[in-house]
Amino acid sequence: MCGRYLFQPDKNPEIKRIYQLAVDNGFQPKTGEIFPTDQTALIVAGKRQVQVVTMKWGFPGFKPGQSIINARFETASQKQMFADSFQKRRCVYPTTGFFEWNKQKQKYKFNFSNDPQTLFIGGCYNYFDDVPQSVLFTTEPNESMIQIHDRMPLILAKNQINAWIYDDKFANSFMDQTMPKLISQEEK
Repeated sequence: MCGRYLFQPDKNPEIKRIYQLAVDNGFQPKTGEIFPTDQTALIVAGKRQVQVVTMKWGFPGFKPGQSIINARFETASQKQMFADSFQKRRCVYPTTGFFEWNKQKQKYKFNFSNDPQTLFIGGCYNYFDDVPQSVLFTTEPNESMIQIHDRMPLILAKNQINAWIYDDKFANSFMDQTMPKLISQEEK
């Protein structure tokens, strides 16, 4: 369900570079713990190469003030709210980890290691009243997630970013990918 994640340029050189690219493009992404509706750094298609921008995390919901922050990757291409965005406007969330809560409301941070390594999450975006807004994709959990939550973010390797953004065949077949093993730390 991924309801929060981290974007820590002060703790990760790659995220620092991504943050600086956003700033150089005239954006000011939120750093630290990212909450729904925050202006977050995203990697999107540019004219010749990917670029870093910021946009609000969450599509408008069905009720006033509601935000839809995640979409099930398995059904995104079939859902009216996400299908066009998935086919035409895929993006990547650069993070230094994400949070999940178990049924007992314990908070866990996930990443590849205890260090704030770069973790990329696939998503899409659309325009609402000419304002770009994004959602991230979730998928079935692997063995490193299943004990905590019944969904997990759609995680991309760094070398898959361009294919995810530009290659429709790659993106449509990504459902067959196994999500990488992650470790968790209980947050106090």
